[in-house]
Amino acid sequence: MQAKRQYRHYDLMMAAFVTVLVCSNLIGPAKVAQIELGPFGVLGMDTLTFGAGIMFFPISFIFGDILTEVYGYANSRRVIWAGFLGLAFASFMAWVIVALPPAPFWDNQHEYEVAFGSAWRVSLACLVAFAAGEFVNSYIMAKMKIWTAGRHLWGRMTGSTIFGEGVDTVLFFPLAFYGTGVIPDDQIWYVVWIQFVAKVAVEVAFMPITYKIVAWLKRAENEDYYDRNTDFNPFSMKGAE
Repeated sequence: MQAKRQYRHYDLMMAAFVTVLVCSNLIGPAKVAQIELGPFGVLGMDTLTFGAGIMFFPISFIFGDILTEVYGYANSRRVIWAGFLGLAFASFMAWVIVALPPAPFWDNQHEYEVAFGSAWRVSLACLVAFAAGEFVNSYIMAKMKIWTAGRHLWGRMTGSTIFGEGVDTVLFFPLAFYGTGVIPDDQIWYVVWIQFVAKVAVEVAFMPITYKIVAWLKRAENEDYYDRNTDFNPFSMKGAE
């Protein structure tokens, strides 16, 4: 029986991926940011308003591209599930801590709820959208690598991001906010479009850095995995062979 391949940096990549996801859930959601776009604007807008969490999720998809490109879909799948469990645990513990009765002399309960008290519906939507988007991103990345014989990395990263971020964004906003009044129902698909464009733009902007990380990891690990015989079942826990 062939020994399972050991990697030097795989565990570090997994830890970084989970850290980004937990930060995206705990730091980003509570703040809505606004940037002035200047006199010319973009798409007819002179200001851009967005949830600060948008800064994190494109980075998680960058990690997904790197992991799939270097280590293959099966090893990326294990990292996605580790991130999913970490995100679920962080969401659950945030709910528990917010629900604990505050001490009579502690006057910061309202602020704490604003920062960490995401509704169960938002948390669940986040988990569903994250898992679906990441698996689509990784699957497309792995398949495109075979179709292109490992060429055109920029095209593979862009293509997988468009599909993965598209699934993530299209699922999250309706699941989290439709019918709640937080975002008017007739504005949800406008918000979906803006968020999708912004997420893809962030990943494209980071692409030169992603290229360097991929090249370094391939040299350091002596690995450039092709998923020719991979089981793409997202619920399998089997690693790459």
